[in-house]
Amino acid sequence: MFHKGDLEQFCQSRRQVYQEVKNFWPDLFQTEYALYDMYCISQSEIKKIRETTNRAGRIFFKTAKLLRAASESTLKQLDLPKKILPFVRHQGLPVESVIARMDLVRTDDGYKVLEINSDTPTFEKEVFHVNRFITTKMKAVNPNEGLEKELGHAVRKAVFESALRLQRDEPYVVFTSHEDHIEDRGTTCYLLELAELPARYVPLHRLHIIRHEGLFDEAGRRIDILYRPTYPLEHLIEDRDSMTKDSVGIQLLELVCDGKLAVINPISAFLIQSKAVQAVIWGLMELNHPFFTEEEKSWIGKYFLPTYMEEDPFIKKGLKYVKKPCFGREGDTVEIFQGRKKIMEDAHKTYRSSAPVFQQYVDLPTSWVHTTKGIYEAKLLIGSFLLNGKASGIGIRAGNQITDNNAFFLPVGIK
Repeated sequence: MFHKGDLEQFCQSRRQVYQEVKNFWPDLFQTEYALYDMYCISQSEIKKIRETTNRAGRIFFKTAKLLRAASESTLKQLDLPKKILPFVRHQGLPVESVIARMDLVRTDDGYKVLEINSDTPTFEKEVFHVNRFITTKMKAVNPNEGLEKELGHAVRKAVFESALRLQRDEPYVVFTSHEDHIEDRGTTCYLLELAELPARYVPLHRLHIIRHEGLFDEAGRRIDILYRPTYPLEHLIEDRDSMTKDSVGIQLLELVCDGKLAVINPISAFLIQSKAVQAVIWGLMELNHPFFTEEEKSWIGKYFLPTYMEEDPFIKKGLKYVKKPCFGREGDTVEIFQGRKKIMEDAHKTYRSSAPVFQQYVDLPTSWVHTTKGIYEAKLLIGSFLLNGKASGIGIRAGNQITDNNAFFLPVGIK
């Protein structure tokens, strides 16, 4: 452990280093978030992570095409909200999701997919910008070198393609988030800056809708393209006007489907956001269904974890498993079982009304990390980004077995 004087010096060094990173949030809610430490990984492991991400991403995106053709009753079984069903088949862009993040875990049997956030992934600034800054300070090689330009290009490409579909030569582009949430606003403004486009940041509460006509900013200017990097569709569809009580979230989706507005990520990204999609993927593989090629089935067996809509397969085999809500986030409402006995759970129960999926349990690997309170043994979760379906930047979150909102950002460098 640190001696007191060493710890004080460490905390001072951390403060000085992160003060040099503009518009970042090394501390969240008055708690340490970004670690002044680095996890080392080999180039060969980076290659494996990207291969896993590319192949699993291909499986998810192909499954989206199947779900788009599925009946409403099938989509309801995936816990897709009833309100979104009239809109969820809409495909606003050639790609299902512009920016997605896959959560991976390293096991003795290779890298495994825990889940994908295809709708509103965060962690971009940490991975594509801050990681470069810290690896430079620590004289290490950044595994994400040059990928920040790719991220900016992905955002611009999505905007250009949206403008083309809307037939707008000079579209009015707005990036939006909750203004009072430092991480959401910071991530949104970072993407706006990277895009290098004539666009504005307008907080959510300053937007208003005239039904069947358009979405407008605080000055009454009509918006053509709305980038909502941190505002999930399952929350948006519940939005109501505080004065009129109109369902403004539904009205916004109507505008999209009527060709009067484009949103990024597109609505199609929501099709694969439900964790039940992994149960569909695993089930098709187990049935040897011809929808997937033999090669794709081998990828599913290699990279995906057994996932079902019921726990019986795990109970019969005596396997440890995880129960998690289809639309849960940040570990909220997650429970771990051995047989019928609950052995671990997240304290928050925000998503208890969401239908659960059951996934085979895997231990997250551990590493000792330096924090402002001393050395701490943390569980590691890899976040691997997909830009337009292609593997890109990677980052690490360090926390507990159930990775929650209190997990640290741990910079990563190549050995």
